[in-house]
Amino acid sequence: MNLYNLYVEDSGERIDRYLADELPELSRSRIQTLIEKGCIQLNHKPCASKKIAIKEGDQITITIPEAEPLQLEAENIPLSVLYEDEQLIILNKPAGLVVHPAPGHPNGTLVNALLAHCPSLPGIGGVQRPGIVHRLDKDTTGAIVVAKTEQAHQHLQAQLKAKTARREYFGIVYGVPKTESGTINLPIGRNPSDRKKMAVVPIEKGGREAITHWQIHERLGNYTLILFQLETGRTHQIRIHSSQIGHPIVGDPLYSAARSIGVNLSGQVLHAWKLKLQHPLTEEWVEAIAPLPEQFVKLLEVLRRRNS
Repeated sequence: MNLYNLYVEDSGERIDRYLADELPELSRSRIQTLIEKGCIQLNHKPCASKKIAIKEGDQITITIPEAEPLQLEAENIPLSVLYEDEQLIILNKPAGLVVHPAPGHPNGTLVNALLAHCPSLPGIGGVQRPGIVHRLDKDTTGAIVVAKTEQAHQHLQAQLKAKTARREYFGIVYGVPKTESGTINLPIGRNPSDRKKMAVVPIEKGGREAITHWQIHERLGNYTLILFQLETGRTHQIRIHSSQIGHPIVGDPLYSAARSIGVNLSGQVLHAWKLKLQHPLTEEWVEAIAPLPEQFVKLLEVLRRRNS
């Protein structure tokens, strides 16, 4: 259990905003939850509202209870660690591993594996759990960062929102683009006719801004190895954008027509190759590179032989 005592030197600001500024390791929503649970006292009395304006000389006491255990089972699933310290962990996710438990996937996920790998997580949002900052599709491989603390979770999410974190992917697409590079700026939202899929949806109809930069890395006959850089991170973003410009990701079961390529694939040939971000405490740059998976390398070799 942690205890904070603060003495206010300014006045007029809402208590939740003041505390979010003073205690960056706690999110504003977390502070509001603590107020609702009676864990924050103002001048020795329970704070009645998140909207109370504080004044100079006020005393604020915050009692943070121990993190509640997450009602999920820790599972000893092997993990490929690219970087790890007390604040965060960067993993090379294999194909077939779902990131977060959901209906249809209650266990065997990356979260289950992390609960076993990091048994002493301090808790995020009052729950003992890893902080999923961004996700990769089940069959997309590569680098994914997970926060271990609430402060790291906020900091990393802010980097993604501010577009300072850099995420680069390799993908093999059908066909050859006419230009060497380009930018795809098409909003993405839930497909109105198939809720399991995403689609290009106008912003006025619920779509969200989605921007993908791409560059040809290698021409492989009727296929192309492309380096993608995400400016935003919408669900299925690269897969949808590639399909929209007429060059869907090879092996994509949702957004490309079933075409035989002569190699057994478990899913789309898309790999989160490089992740570059600022460390939430030191603010030094951390860069992690995830080696291409065996399936990806095998397909490259086959296409190179055919092309030669």
